[in-house]
Amino acid sequence: QVQLVESGGGLVQAGGSLRLSCAVSRSISSINAMGWYRQAPGKQRELVAAITGGGDTNLSDSVKGRFTISRDNAKNTVTLRMNSLKPEDTAVYYCYMRRYQNVYWGQGTQVTVSS
Repeated sequence: QVQLVESGGGLVQAGGSLRLSCAVSRSISSINAMGWYRQAPGKQRELVAAITGGGDTNLSDSVKGRFTISRDNAKNTVTLRMNSLKPEDTAVYYCYMRRYQNVYWGQGTQVTVSS
């Protein structure tokens, strides 16, 4: 059973920064992709950032220039660094991992940005 455990969420003022980490219970060296989705109240879950097995990254237009995603294969972690946070970034952030036909999810971590 693969487990993904997120950490680093919390409350921050607009313009502030947070770092989310996702620790995986197995090696991430042979994944297809990992990343972060978020879901705000009343809205659909949306992709925020992803990193492929080859290291290519993809960021949604709404976070480009503010968020970065990175991966540490030695620690089996993926990190989302969020700068210049805005109130509209408020959501539950979910880590995911895709390996072949399987997709695994974390339990989610709340990020709240106050204005």
